Amino acid sequence: EMDVINAAQALALGVGVGYVTWRRATAVPKESGPKRIVVVGGVAGGASAAARCRRLDEFAHIIMFEKGPDPSFANCGMPYYLGGEIKDRNKLSVQTPDSLRKRLNLDVRVRCEVTSIDKVKMTVTARNLVTGEVCEERYDELILSVGAKPFVPAIPGLHRPGCMSLRNLEDMDEIEAWLTSRKAKSAVVAGGGYIGVEMAEQLLMRGLRVTLVEALPQLMAPFDPEMASMLTSELERHGVRVVLDRPIEGLEDSRSGAECGDVVLKGGERVCADMVILGLGVRADTDLARATGLALTAKGGIIVTPEMRTNVPHIWAVGDAVQVHNPIAGGDWMVALAGPANRQGRICADAICGRPRSYKGTFGSAAVRVFELTGACVGLNERALKASGKAYECVHLHPVSHAGYYPGAETLSLKLIFGTQGEDRGRVFGAQAVGKDGADKRIDVLATAIQGGMTVDDVCELELCYSPPVGSAKDPVNLAGMIAQNMLAGLIDTVQWRDLESLAADPSVAILDVRAASECSSLGLIHKDAINVPLDEIRSRMAEVPKDKKIITSCLSGQRAYFAARVLAQHGYSVSNLDGAFRTVVAAPGGSHVFAGPKVAPPAQQPQAVSASTNGGGSTTGKKSKK
Repeated sequence: EMDVINAAQALALGVGVGYVTWRRATAVPKESGPKRIVVVGGVAGGASAAARCRRLDEFAHIIMFEKGPDPSFANCGMPYYLGGEIKDRNKLSVQTPDSLRKRLNLDVRVRCEVTSIDKVKMTVTARNLVTGEVCEERYDELILSVGAKPFVPAIPGLHRPGCMSLRNLEDMDEIEAWLTSRKAKSAVVAGGGYIGVEMAEQLLMRGLRVTLVEALPQLMAPFDPEMASMLTSELERHGVRVVLDRPIEGLEDSRSGAECGDVVLKGGERVCADMVILGLGVRADTDLARATGLALTAKGGIIVTPEMRTNVPHIWAVGDAVQVHNPIAGGDWMVALAGPANRQGRICADAICGRPRSYKGTFGSAAVRVFELTGACVGLNERALKASGKAYECVHLHPVSHAGYYPGAETLSLKLIFGTQGEDRGRVFGAQAVGKDGADKRIDVLATAIQGGMTVDDVCELELCYSPPVGSAKDPVNLAGMIAQNMLAGLIDTVQWRDLESLAADPSVAILDVRAASECSSLGLIHKDAINVPLDEIRSRMAEVPKDKKIITSCLSGQRAYFAARVLAQHGYSVSNLDGAFRTVVAAPGGSHVFAGPKVAPPAQQPQAVSASTNGGGSTTGKKSKK
């Protein structure tokens, strides 16, 4: 008997022609009776696969092994329990072993670790971590949902009590117990990704003095620097000290009696901490897969076909441990997100139960709340696009979240990235948004546009819901498409925020700020050498704009500068628009915090920050912090 997969899947796995046909000659003969499906690991991918298998096959014997006590839990909600926003711990247990048995007739075995897989006999060996009992179970189909584990670098001292990671509910309980028993007053969060930022927010809300340390020059790597900087400013505005571009070199005995110790940063600064949270990213937990002989990437991800098959017959893999297709740049990547893991589990179950479908890839849609702001993104950022070699442009805009005349409209900062050449011309590559209201909504729309293969022309024409309390007749998504459309049509040339200083230093360039004089007086010119001619006076004062120089127009958010650029271009000027204008420049790294808003008083129970030489107060991001 032979199982066959198509050549495209074989090529996707990179294993050559010999892989096209799978032989089962060495496998034990299948026993008669119901299909036996074994799932290793629960949570998003494994639990979804098991549940879907049951809905498609009422008679299958489905066994789920979970190393921890919780087969299905809301790991994304754990920071919010620690911060007190989620009051009831039980709400994080999405399903219990008992509920899965009763509702889905699953054989759930918690605190059981699968220690080995015999791919010839088609069996797994598992050990009960409580009793030590060892069992062997036969499978017809085996699904690996082994997930990812926190990355802990080889830095001296990270083994100390009070230095913890957050992967599961047991970790959460350990952190909660430490916070309570040690009456922690200070914390260092290592790593500025999603978990790190969420934990910094929640620990500060709980009343701790928090320092967030990131080895890279910015937080939130999926965002570009000028967008991530807005989230950094929001953390600082609420009292989190953010330290960028300074790796942790060690954790040592505290000189001031802190419970956990002193975190030693590059350069020698010591930050005292009653506790340290490690949020330094994750690595695929693929030791079992490697020992079984599954094909892995250089980074340790399990290679799978679009149906979630591995290179070993009847073994499938889903979730954070698998490498998936990157549908935007091509090739493959690893993305640890709950939504994709759930969909992979469903697709895997469909294939097992005779309803094959293909996973189209992961687009990277994600969001994070940072106090009063939400940051959301999808697709590729500029760094990834440069690495891919694709030609692209981007637009920044700062519209309001709904009709400006209706109360409560909030500024929304939106970035759209699109292709400029060949078959990618006009194709949406990625988008990022930051704001108090509507950021996630706009990224959801643009994520749909990307997955639908839409161009910026299509985005212009999207018909979206409008009512003054919830939107605008020209939605920010439409506006982003229109700006990109104008750029591709040659109606406007743009320059980026990072180029402003070099352009201003060029004697052949003049910077033209077209805001009202009162705006420039209160907020300052876009550059000290800029010329101020308000848009409404541009025609009558055109003689003040030098025609022998390249003109860079700017305003508050870009719209008036575009209008001025169109006027000047049609009068024979060489002109470009500063994309995103003043609001993008001041929000970007090195900006002056004009756009950040007023300083927020820290929680009443939070101690006053001490000097930066011991444990923070103010920022070390290179920006001026408002007091």
